[in-house]
Amino acid sequence: MKIGLYFGSFNPIHIGHLIIASHVANHGGVDQVWFVVSPQNPLKPSALLLNEHQRLHLVHLSIDDDPRLRVSDVEFRLPRPSYTIDTLTYLQEKYPQHQFSIVMGSDSFSNLQHWKNYELLIKHYSFIIYKRPRFDVTPPQDARVTILDAPLLELSATVIRDNIKSGKSIHYLVHDKVREEIERNHYYR
Repeated sequence: MKIGLYFGSFNPIHIGHLIIASHVANHGGVDQVWFVVSPQNPLKPSALLLNEHQRLHLVHLSIDDDPRLRVSDVEFRLPRPSYTIDTLTYLQEKYPQHQFSIVMGSDSFSNLQHWKNYELLIKHYSFIIYKRPRFDVTPPQDARVTILDAPLLELSATVIRDNIKSGKSIHYLVHDKVREEIERNHYYR
């Protein structure tokens, strides 16, 4: 099976994430997209993160009714911070029957040279890149890259967290089940 791995903090998961994942599932040449919830991204501060199990639960609430999408907590069991190459090595050993691709925006792809062992990522894995404004895709030689014009929203988890802190609505920005869970538990206040 061909699997697109969509890595992220998902703090919280929002409609923009879901639109990208659905578009990749429909047009990226994969059978499924797995949301890999990262407990700690080495390039981002972890102080603002909701507990990883709560973030994982919010992803489940968002995607459990879509068989094209799955959620993975694989990085919860790996050393921290989470490095993509280590996660992929583990997944390839655990699921040798699957072919994994990395799903990311062109903004993240432009920073790939700062990732741990990025040369191995380029050598052994393919990339499904969705274009982001102001970030052109210029893949390194020998990189296997599929570029998608996915529908994009100018939406970020930071905007959602800021709305929550200031008492503004997040209706339509996140899945209704996620909004209800955030409100019930007073997350991000």
